[in-house]
Amino acid sequence: MVKAYLRYEPALTFGVIASPESNVAYDPSGRRLLAGALDRFAAWDLKRGLPSVSFAPSSSSPSLAVSCVASSRSAAASSSIASGHADGSIRLWDAETGACEATLHGHRSAASALRFAPSGAVLASGSKDCDVILWDVVAQAGLFRLRGHRDQVTDLVFLDSGKKLVSCSKDKFIRVWDLDTQHCLQIVGGHRSEIWSMDVDPNERFLVSGSADPELRVFKIRQSAEEGDDWSKWDVLKLFGEIPRQSKERVATVRFNSSGGLVACQVAGKTVDFYRVLDETEAARKAKRRMHRKKEKALAKSTAAEGNGTVIDPIPAQGLQNPAVIVTDVFKLLQVLRATKKICSIAFSPSNPSKGCLATLSLSLNNNMLETYSVDSEKVSKMYSIEMHGHRSDIRSVSLNSEDNLLMSTSHNAVKIWNPSTGDCLRTIDSGYGLCSAFVPGNRYALVGTKSGTLEVIDIASGSSIEAIEAHAGSIRSIVLIPDEDGTVGARGFVTGSADHDVKFWEYQMVQKPDSDSKQLTVANVRTLQMTEDVLAVSVSPNGKFIAVALLDCLVKVYHMDTLKFSLSLYGHKLPVLCMDISSDGALIVTGSADKNLKIWGMDFGDCHKSIFAHADSVMDVKFVYKTHYMFSVGKDRTVKYWDADKFELLLTLEGHHAQVWCLTISSRGDFIVTGSHDRSIRRWDRTEEQLFIEEEKEKRLEETFEADLDNDIEHRYGQKDDAPDEGSVAVPGRKTKETVTSADAIMDALDAAEEEQKRIDQHEEEQRNGRGAAFQPNVIMQGRSPSDYVLNVISNVRPNDLEQALLSLPFSDALKLMYYLKEWSLVPSKVELVSRICLVLLQTHHNQLTTTQSARSLLTELKDILYHKVKVCKDTIGFNLAAMDHLKELLAMRSDAPFRDAKAKLMEIRQEQSKRSDKSDGNERRKKKRKKASGES
Repeated sequence: MVKAYLRYEPALTFGVIASPESNVAYDPSGRRLLAGALDRFAAWDLKRGLPSVSFAPSSSSPSLAVSCVASSRSAAASSSIASGHADGSIRLWDAETGACEATLHGHRSAASALRFAPSGAVLASGSKDCDVILWDVVAQAGLFRLRGHRDQVTDLVFLDSGKKLVSCSKDKFIRVWDLDTQHCLQIVGGHRSEIWSMDVDPNERFLVSGSADPELRVFKIRQSAEEGDDWSKWDVLKLFGEIPRQSKERVATVRFNSSGGLVACQVAGKTVDFYRVLDETEAARKAKRRMHRKKEKALAKSTAAEGNGTVIDPIPAQGLQNPAVIVTDVFKLLQVLRATKKICSIAFSPSNPSKGCLATLSLSLNNNMLETYSVDSEKVSKMYSIEMHGHRSDIRSVSLNSEDNLLMSTSHNAVKIWNPSTGDCLRTIDSGYGLCSAFVPGNRYALVGTKSGTLEVIDIASGSSIEAIEAHAGSIRSIVLIPDEDGTVGARGFVTGSADHDVKFWEYQMVQKPDSDSKQLTVANVRTLQMTEDVLAVSVSPNGKFIAVALLDCLVKVYHMDTLKFSLSLYGHKLPVLCMDISSDGALIVTGSADKNLKIWGMDFGDCHKSIFAHADSVMDVKFVYKTHYMFSVGKDRTVKYWDADKFELLLTLEGHHAQVWCLTISSRGDFIVTGSHDRSIRRWDRTEEQLFIEEEKEKRLEETFEADLDNDIEHRYGQKDDAPDEGSVAVPGRKTKETVTSADAIMDALDAAEEEQKRIDQHEEEQRNGRGAAFQPNVIMQGRSPSDYVLNVISNVRPNDLEQALLSLPFSDALKLMYYLKEWSLVPSKVELVSRICLVLLQTHHNQLTTTQSARSLLTELKDILYHKVKVCKDTIGFNLAAMDHLKELLAMRSDAPFRDAKAKLMEIRQEQSKRSDKSDGNERRKKKRKKASGES
């Protein structure tokens, strides 16, 4: 009989607030901040410091790491949030529910930039594969691919109400694309290093780009085709000037605030520079002042020159009257924000700032934190900080209490207590660099062993460290509780192993608090076992009779617990043993080493039962499931593996972590495990009721390997010809994936089944005409549909983004069969758009063969007349509905603010007149002061 096991699956991920690979952005409402956290992202309520909505893909994998997020400001867009991932896929999300609306495949490598058009119906994505793809958000399909950049696309900006797109790249060039004609209008050079970011102000006056150059470049944007004689015919951008930067580090992000009056320049370090953007009136006034100062300096120089007999050229009068506005007249350095750690990304809040505040800026730091600052003309002040929900650095140990309802994790400066069922952080306690930890029986106290050799006793209820004992001279690598003889964890004490060559035995003591009647826990050293090498791991047998010690010389020594006499020596690993565990029946001991192997030994004679090549890198932790010979191991290869130690078989590989997995703990019932990683995440994996079989899992692993090789083959079959694309070329947006191949197979199968069914129907009708027809038995696969409806249903179920690539995979014979169904489908009003798409793709792909095939010509002629008429009807209906909606919108607007509209306009006129008067009075006062000053000097 084949043995069945129960499957473990990912259940919960917590501990990551913001990963450094992704940017941050505000959601459409402007109240919540979107921050990428490994393969998912969350919308954070900044005031409460809690995540409101979590956006997670259906599967968890390092290839799905979020590389960029963007949101649409348009209220009309249904899918208003988009995320780009490391595998090149783009996902569209519902902002309120967190549901994934669509997955778009087009890029061959990680998405690096996302931007919604002002309408919210079009999304532009840039990638490390140097391509820019435009996506239809409503139809959830690709529009076209723009090629021309020679390196990673770093940022994207829409201009002219979404009719033009500007892209910048590491190839040092900015490209302007006309989206109507799908070609490159302008290529802008000038940067001497890779361009990392750019942005345009809301009024589309200026575009600012940043690179590793010591200045920001500012470009003027052409507002209309008739504007200016000094513009070239097709140019959209013209260099306005350069702003010198404060920092020497490269620019990481450039962003304007929602009003356009402020621009922030974040460098790849700890600072953000804020520049004030002056309007035309203020800029002209500043230019006049600059020219006036220049005139005064010139007068001073000419006065000095007259004495020397030299002649100075006078400043032209026209330049004094109407001075040209230069970039420094418009952009003025306002403030510099200095953060405590390196800044990864910034985002301005689109909401209106509070009174006296110019803008609100949120930023993500590389130590897993989010901070929000208010910016005013005097200072930059911190408003909110989100840091409780994660560690500042990687997690080095995790442990569960006896009831499995509290989880403790340690990092370089803090210990956190979590609720493992919800992922909520309950306590944060400052500590040293914790390498190992354990709960004391009773679950009121916990122990932490640190890198400096101190042993910290933590009171969980108060969330404080009550005592730090100098336990060892070197780092403490292991804390193991000593069980009673029946296998339960009692109050016998615990053992610590350290790099100072000592294994120390401790017992618990309750002492009186000096300032109160209550007692608190302390520990005392009762015995010490001295070793010849650094102790890397310690394990105690469940009956408390043996202690195993792993040393730096690759040996594992087993001693009797009561006498500390030597019992066994386990020799065989080529590199030091980093972890080990003894099964609950005391029969087996498993050791994991830096040589990537797991070795299973018998505790009776110390013989090696089996050596298994377990991980692709060092094995960091291994644990037996209680009362079984099943075990889990984790390693630096990012995987968690489930083994049967009796059959020496790999049962399951759990993938999800994005970096080395350092530690592991298993619940007392074995119903879930918890792992901690270098990526700062804590993951819980739950045991399900689903059974798994070893042979099936082996077949799955072989299939996955084969499919991965197949994907690589498809990707690189014709070499790297796309590395040098044609200048400003356009290509198909999608790419061939397993889904598109499966969809193409489904369409071909449906066409074959429908053809067979149609033959059976024709044969039955012939028999009925001859008077010998029996009752017709329809094909069960058709589900009661006609052949035409069956094929239409299969094609309708193909995702819009995969449809084009699936149709491209069809051979001409199947494409011709499909064309014959289009005439009938076009009579269904809701399918006109789908029929038009299919017809267009098939015509573009098989144009030559269709026009030379006699039977296809008449079909194309019929389709031409039918589709033109049907598309016109659909267009007229949509136009009528849009006009009606605009009319309704106007009616509602007139009802809502009709009494106040005239008053509002009048108020604006009065304010403008007042501002003009104040400007004139200021100018008159300045002139009077200057006259008085001049008369006083004379």
